[in-house]
Amino acid sequence: MFSRSLVLKVAAFGPIEKLVRKSFLFRKLVRRFVAGDTLEEALVASDALLSQGYYVSLDLLGENVKSEEEALRAKNMYIDMLEAIASRPTTKLEAPKEACNISIKLTQCGFDQDDEFAEKNFREVLAAADRHGNFVRVDMEASEYTERTLAMIERVWPDFKNTGTVLQTYLYRTPDDLERMMKLGVRLRLVKGAYLEPATVAFPDKRKVDEAYVTLAKQMLLGAHYPAIATHDEKIINALIAFIEEQQIPRERFEFQMIYGVRRDLQERLRKLGYGMRIYVPFGESWYPYFSRRLAERPANMFFILKSLFKG
Repeated sequence: MFSRSLVLKVAAFGPIEKLVRKSFLFRKLVRRFVAGDTLEEALVASDALLSQGYYVSLDLLGENVKSEEEALRAKNMYIDMLEAIASRPTTKLEAPKEACNISIKLTQCGFDQDDEFAEKNFREVLAAADRHGNFVRVDMEASEYTERTLAMIERVWPDFKNTGTVLQTYLYRTPDDLERMMKLGVRLRLVKGAYLEPATVAFPDKRKVDEAYVTLAKQMLLGAHYPAIATHDEKIINALIAFIEEQQIPRERFEFQMIYGVRRDLQERLRKLGYGMRIYVPFGESWYPYFSRRLAERPANMFFILKSLFKG
């Protein structure tokens, strides 16, 4: 069986990417994890989820834009997403758990070009969200962006309280980052971490990551402002549910989150138990890096792709 790191390296190989992008054989596999190329396709998928009682976060795929022009296009798309949500009857807002909000990446806003430029774009998105009473989650990207992302949140927070970010438990620094963000009152999403990071900054041992996740999630559930528990790990979820019941934590104080197409059975189970369950709905033409990370979570899919490549 492929390891996660090996899958990520193989997926980055040019012929593999070309095969997956071009061949109709993989369309069904891609569409399991990606709602479509367009905003309208993502909204249709979101409508279906909302009608079943889930919450939704729209996620425009793409990262590390190469120019300011690309960043401006992404910023404008974020604003279009917020306008579309506001005009759609199925996306009624129920603060603090908006039925449908958006997730963004600062590298799509121009982080690689200039911090001030990215901040200007970010503030415009937040202002658009504020007009509609909506919320903007800032994704956490690779570790080289962690400190800059948290600093960006701290700069805009005095003016915009309708934003939050993500913490990754595989990074050694995360306990300190959690304390820092909780003091600020920022809404936080907790994930294990999906980027390929060196052992100098992240736990290489999955067991250590899992232990860190449970510890930090408990801390968030007790003291953070409307935390998002984002994991597909059923063992961890069961442990946290036991903790929630033991501590008598009201269900309206937090939500679970999962990714479109992953562990649908577990999503349904949590929803039926009465927990807030938000699905991240990714869309856009720049889907391949995201798709690669989903493959790394299920390495068996890589065997199918390699088999098809060598048969060709």
